[in-house]
Amino acid sequence: MQTVSTVPLTGKEELSLAYTPGVALVCEAIAADPGMTQHYTWVPNVVAVVTDGTAVLGLGDIGPSAAMPVMEGKAVLFKQFGGVDGVPICLDTTDTEEIIETVVRLAPSFGGINLEDISAPRCFEIEDRLKERLDIPVFHDDQHGTAVVSLAALENALKLTGRDPGTTRVVISGAGAAGVAIAKILLEAGISDIAVTDRKGVVHSGRADLTPVKKALAELTADRTGRTGTLAEALDGADVYLGVSGGTVPEEDVARMAPDAIIFAMANPTPEVHPEVAHRYARVVATGRSDFPNQINNVLAFPGIFRGAFDARATAITEGMKVAAATALADLVGDDLREDYVIPSPFDPRVGPAVAAAVAAAARADGVARA
Repeated sequence: MQTVSTVPLTGKEELSLAYTPGVALVCEAIAADPGMTQHYTWVPNVVAVVTDGTAVLGLGDIGPSAAMPVMEGKAVLFKQFGGVDGVPICLDTTDTEEIIETVVRLAPSFGGINLEDISAPRCFEIEDRLKERLDIPVFHDDQHGTAVVSLAALENALKLTGRDPGTTRVVISGAGAAGVAIAKILLEAGISDIAVTDRKGVVHSGRADLTPVKKALAELTADRTGRTGTLAEALDGADVYLGVSGGTVPEEDVARMAPDAIIFAMANPTPEVHPEVAHRYARVVATGRSDFPNQINNVLAFPGIFRGAFDARATAITEGMKVAAATALADLVGDDLREDYVIPSPFDPRVGPAVAAAVAAAARADGVARA
């Protein structure tokens, strides 16, 4: 990574404009009207990529220093696929209050905040409270990026298998950041029969061990249908399996799913259901890996989402903006839809612009745009 100027700086006149004395005029203009920051600085095009290093990839709690390469990589992807400048920020604290206060104090330097690799359940509170305190987009990619791309691929998988969202039965294994966000975006998209499972089975309100986050999740999902029991029992007759948990689902449990099932086993590097096994029972199979078809890759979402939010000068990223991003991704597949192609490639040049345009339009429709 490097930082470069967008204009040449080769002589005395250019230096006097870029720094002293010319820069003072810009400072005075912004002091008189803080909104001028949007016109005279890089702030409206830069996102802070913030982590505390507690949930890095599949490596777990490796600390802020070891997390830096991932944050740098994220910033490179922002630039490559969205034209957005990203600044990696690795915080040497895991205290919820300290993280929130630090980000709030840093916020004037950025047009948006991308939270990354912060462990659950703290990530939920951190994101929610930052949204309340800041008037710029705050987005936890581990939650919402995964959810957007999963919904996009699922929209096409349902179309391919002739299923209606309103009658589709979904099982999500994993009640962490991604599982919660996937459940919420599926509900927003009209899929109501959802069971989310953790290590102890279906998350439902009859259990006495639920955290506040899981209790709220239960009320939105399994409580509506009365589903309880184990993952194996939940999979019996299910149309869709979405894995964001790790571990392995026994083949005999997969075999109990409905005909023409849909299996998205997204754990990395080892999917919950190996594609070879999944294909014995499912018509559409996706993973989080690049060496199998239908990769559920967050890079399809977050660069375009922030690009669109910045283009609309959005104050937040709404559920409507996320659903719009998913639909835009799904639509790119078009008439080429087939079992091994339900989601476009990250290198499809249409992805970033299509997602950005859809997100910006949704921001205006949802009333959070300032441009």
